[in-house]
Amino acid sequence: MHIADDPSEYEPPLEWREGGVPVSTRFDDPYFSLAGGLAETRHVFLDGNDLPARLVPGFHVAELGFGTGLNALALARIADVRVRMTSFEAYPMTAPQLAQAHAAFPDLADLAAQLRAGWDALLAGRCVTVGQVVLDLRLGDVTDALPAWDGRADAWFLDGFSPAKNPLMWSDAIMAEVGRHTAPGGSFATYTAAGHVRRALTGAGFEVARIPGFGTKRHMSVGRLPI
Repeated sequence: MHIADDPSEYEPPLEWREGGVPVSTRFDDPYFSLAGGLAETRHVFLDGNDLPARLVPGFHVAELGFGTGLNALALARIADVRVRMTSFEAYPMTAPQLAQAHAAFPDLADLAAQLRAGWDALLAGRCVTVGQVVLDLRLGDVTDALPAWDGRADAWFLDGFSPAKNPLMWSDAIMAEVGRHTAPGGSFATYTAAGHVRRALTGAGFEVARIPGFGTKRHMSVGRLPI
């Protein structure tokens, strides 16, 4: 995975499907569910990490795959205390692409406008506050960016493209880094129930469970790191 030297000038190749869903032509995978992206985010990433019940000031969410920022916006919508979020992304959208994607979620319009207003700052490496979420966007190859990060998350949103189409994001080495960058008692949630991903997360120290997925997807995966 590689990112352009000037991410503000890099435009990831997309096509747009009915309903305003962006699809990566690089990975042949949609950025959010064709059956309801916000509902999927709530089910998988918020409910899967027992949020907002666990949110306290300073709670730290980390994410693999920022995409359209939908997960950050959903978190901002439920957060009533100041929390942090660090997201890793190799192929950031342009501001116009974000605006087109965000049009599918009118309920998030105010928060989405805050995100887009801070987009240039995020691409330049500065934190931006969206609602009660202090967002930090880490750009570049995850194999470099994640090991170099000095933070630890209380909850992970593992939201890269499909393991079958973007295997590097879901490798044993990256899942081990997720475990290494998780606070004791921290959690993860992901839409995938792929066996090799669950085994890698188990190897990283998580107690992993397979639970019902969103919509027609039978299963997803969640886990906790022992205290």
